[in-house]
Amino acid sequence: MTFPGGTSVSRLSVYALGACSDGLEGGTPHLHTASTEAYVVVGGRGALRTLDLNGPRETELRAGSTVWFTPGTIHRAVNHGGLEVMVVMSNAGLPEAGDAVMTFPPEIVADPERYAEAAALPDGPPEVVEAAVVRRRELAVEGFLRLSGSTARGDLDPLRSFYDSAVALVRPRVARWREIWEDTVAREARRTAAVLDALGDGDGAHLGESALMESPPQERWGMCGHLRAHDVAHPTVHT
Repeated sequence: MTFPGGTSVSRLSVYALGACSDGLEGGTPHLHTASTEAYVVVGGRGALRTLDLNGPRETELRAGSTVWFTPGTIHRAVNHGGLEVMVVMSNAGLPEAGDAVMTFPPEIVADPERYAEAAALPDGPPEVVEAAVVRRRELAVEGFLRLSGSTARGDLDPLRSFYDSAVALVRPRVARWREIWEDTVAREARRTAAVLDALGDGDGAHLGESALMESPPQERWGMCGHLRAHDVAHPTVHT
């Protein structure tokens, strides 16, 4: 059984790797093409900078803040001090399978090979990976600032072109994504429908199939910071 609602959950410590070219400290701007993301702030303070066809926006983040944003919302977490976030993602499995597209400059996003090269992180000691994370973030911030500037001036064409490039990048993965979705979100929705039918008939047999599941955290580098993620697709089942 998947995590509730076919979602996934991870703990995010937003990057404090030094300021970017615009003087702000934080994560790598990106969007999701199919999934909605939620931030539940559990500590520290910061801001969420977002961009869509309505223009750029900044939302304050502090302990207790809960915000979420739909596919197509470019987002950048800015760290003003110890920002810690619980991240809830819809469509567990799709973000891990490449649902996110970073805001690299247009000539890179339009070229799948150049994009893959810019997005990849090397194997190696932490300092080597961290240096690559900083380079990747700086490149995405460059593209984000260009998109934000043109959109703020009322020129939406660059953002629409970015959306087109993002769709072209992920299109080859969609067939696999559908398989993941069918085996997680769709399956859980069908299961709930069957449970409601059973309860309506006075049948509670499913209650006897109850179980406790657990997924230990796995630390890794994310786009916005250090992640303590959980493999909700392969939990330990305690029966």
